[in-house]
Amino acid sequence: MDVGVGIVGYGLMAKAHTFGYRNASAFGSLAAKPKVVAMSGRNPVALAAAAALYGVPDTTSDWRTLLDRDDVDVIDICTPPGTHAEIAIAAAAAGKAVICEKPLAASFADALAATRAVEDSGVANAVGFNYRRLPALALLQRLIADGRIGRVLTWHATWYTDEFADPEIPFDWRFDLAMGASTFADLGSHLIDLALTQVGPVDAVSAQTQTTIAERSGQAVTVPESCSALLRFASGASGVIDLARNAVGRPCDFVVDVSGTEGSLRFDYARLNELWFSHIDDDPELYGPRRIRAEHTTHPYSANWWPIGQGVGYGSSFVNQVVAWFAEWPPKTWDPDFAQGTRVQAICDAMERSSLSDHWEQVPTFDLNPANKL
Repeated sequence: MDVGVGIVGYGLMAKAHTFGYRNASAFGSLAAKPKVVAMSGRNPVALAAAAALYGVPDTTSDWRTLLDRDDVDVIDICTPPGTHAEIAIAAAAAGKAVICEKPLAASFADALAATRAVEDSGVANAVGFNYRRLPALALLQRLIADGRIGRVLTWHATWYTDEFADPEIPFDWRFDLAMGASTFADLGSHLIDLALTQVGPVDAVSAQTQTTIAERSGQAVTVPESCSALLRFASGASGVIDLARNAVGRPCDFVVDVSGTEGSLRFDYARLNELWFSHIDDDPELYGPRRIRAEHTTHPYSANWWPIGQGVGYGSSFVNQVVAWFAEWPPKTWDPDFAQGTRVQAICDAMERSSLSDHWEQVPTFDLNPANKL
C-alpha cells in the first residue's frame, strides 16, 4: 500500500527527504511505501521547479491545504526552524503523522508545545536526526551500548562549516534567531542527539558564543557564527561540543571522539564509512587505534546496501531513516520522536542561557502533561 506524504518546504532538506522516500523500498523491507503526493512553498516559481526536479506531482502555496487532503497521511516539515512548531501542532490536530526536520523548533517552549500536541493527538511523530543512521556512527553507538569501551569517561564532538564565512553573504532567515534558531540548535542539534543516544542524559552545561559579523545587508545578525559548551552527563562523564560556521575551507567537517575505561572510538565525517577503535587488551606491539570499515553486513544499516568498499553516504542516511520509520504501518512509535527533539532543545536552551549568564546552567526537565508545571 502507498502512504501519502505532503512536504512543507521545497529546499535542500525537502530534496533530501524526497530522495529518502523515493529510494527506501530498494534498500529495506517496508510495510507501506511512502509516496510524496504534494509539496508546498511560498515562491511559486521556485516551488514548481523543485517539484519537477524531485518528481512531486502537485504543489500548493498554502501548507494548510495539505492538512485537508485525504491522500496525505504524513506531513513532513522541511521549513526554517521558527515555523516548525506551528505546522506540527496543526498537523497533529488534523490527525496526520508528522515528520519534522531538525531542530524540532527554534525554542524549548515551542518544541515542548509541539510534543504535547502530538502526544495529545496520538499521531506518530519523528525528528530527522539522519546522521545517527550512518553505519559508522550507528556502530559506534552499538559498541558503547555493548560495553566494548567500558564506562564512558569523555565525549567530545566538533562540527566546522564555512557557510557563514563570507562577510558578503546577504541577510536571510539563517541569521535571525527567531526563525533560524541558534547555532547550538540548528547545527549542534545533530551532535546533541548523538550525545544523548551514546552517553545518556545531560544534567548541566557551560557555554560561550561568538559573533564576528554583527550585520548583514544592514540588518543585525542574532545568530552567533561559533559556539562551544562543556557538558556534564548524568552518568558522570564529561563532554565538549565545539561548533563553527565560519571555518574557512571546512564544508561539513564533524568528529565524534569517545573515551572509556576500556577503550576509545573516533568517527570523522570526512571518512564517513570508517570508525577507529582501540581497546585496553590490544596487543602492545600493535598499539594504536585500528580502522574499521563500517560496511560489513554485520554492521548497522549496511546489509541492504552496496558491497564492502563501495561506500554509504549522506543520501543513504535519509533512505535508512525512511526504512526504519516505515518498517510497519500504521506505526506504533517512531524513533527519534518529538520527545527526543525536545530533550535536545532543552539542552540548547540551557546552552543559550549559559552563554548569557557566563555560568553553568541546569538542563530543564519537562512534563508532557500541560497541567503540570515544569
